[in-house]
Amino acid sequence: MPELPDITIYLEALERRVLGQPVEQVRIVSPFLLRTATPPLEGVTGQTVTRLRRVGKRLAFGFESGLWLVLHLMIAGRLHWREPGAKLSRKLALAALDFPNGTLVLTEAGTKRRASLHLVQGEEALRELDPGGMDIINCGIQEFTEMLTRSNHTLKRALTDPHLFSGIGNAYSDEILHRARLSPVALTQKLSREEIGRLHRATGKTMADWISLLREQTGDAFPENVTAFRPEMAVHGKFGQPCPVCGAKVQRIRYAKNETNYCPHCQTAGRLLADRSLSRLLKKDWPKTPEELEELRAPKR
Repeated sequence: MPELPDITIYLEALERRVLGQPVEQVRIVSPFLLRTATPPLEGVTGQTVTRLRRVGKRLAFGFESGLWLVLHLMIAGRLHWREPGAKLSRKLALAALDFPNGTLVLTEAGTKRRASLHLVQGEEALRELDPGGMDIINCGIQEFTEMLTRSNHTLKRALTDPHLFSGIGNAYSDEILHRARLSPVALTQKLSREEIGRLHRATGKTMADWISLLREQTGDAFPENVTAFRPEMAVHGKFGQPCPVCGAKVQRIRYAKNETNYCPHCQTAGRLLADRSLSRLLKKDWPKTPEELEELRAPKR
């Protein structure tokens, strides 16, 4: 799912292309995309985009009449900038916004359609779509601490809760926790002041660094390679590969269709966190260290 750095780069690319441009037409391919009936979608035709805004992990297009077109890409939704009047693929394309200078195309990979589009009137209606999470780049340590310790959750859950922190998902939370040298299952109300300080600095620095890197890689082009798995990442998507800090093998916790990646040496004092898919089978025999896990996985002679 595109997270704060990705959404930021999308917005910057859109500002250069659609800000001040009128919408000539909105083409909807998938009827499941549009989640509102009023105001009618035809109301944006002919209107000029006057504002662009990030609302959590959503992209919001503001119009001169006070209308807001709000797009949530979810996991597999992506944006593409094409020539004016571009043809749409019925296999991947969900919608298109036609402008005089080009066409913004929304696609979604896979068979499940999770991306959503809302059209609302006014700032108050827009706020109702905002989960209310804190802006983690500009927040101070006190407000960060208060938000983090409001409930006693694991760090992974707290960082990815959109009601607590804005724009952090599965990928960048792994990177933040690795930089902060904290376990993903550490409890928020059990952290020391020093650990919270490390997490606060790591959160802002990780997001700022990634925005800068993606901005440099994208340049003036439209971002076409938005992914949760990047070679520059330290641990996310790097299961079994060496940690760039200490060289230990990156481990994972798998749950549902997601996984959390971490370095046991840097983050958990060498302790191996239980992987649900295996620990249910092994129970008390679950290995406590990466070395014991390697022995368990080694072929028997």
